Amino acid sequence: MAIPVGIDTALPAEVAPVLGTTEAGLAQMRYRGTGPKFCKVGRKVIYRWSDIETFLAANTLQRTDDPRGAALAV
Repeated sequence: MAIPVGIDTALPAEVAPVLGTTEAGLAQMRYRGTGPKFCKVGRKVIYRWSDIETFLAANTLQRTDDPRGAALAV
């Protein structure tokens, strides 16, 4: 699934396929503090696509033995 153009907010159901996980997987990432930044509006969780892009960039690897984010330094 591609990131929509012109819309900066998304629900977990829209973000999960982009990250290759499920909504439950995203919930676990939020609980553990290992996932992308998110906002809470009441009880609803909302993501910003810009935060998803930042999360992906920070977790980009060039080699399997690289520390996370090492590809950004190149």
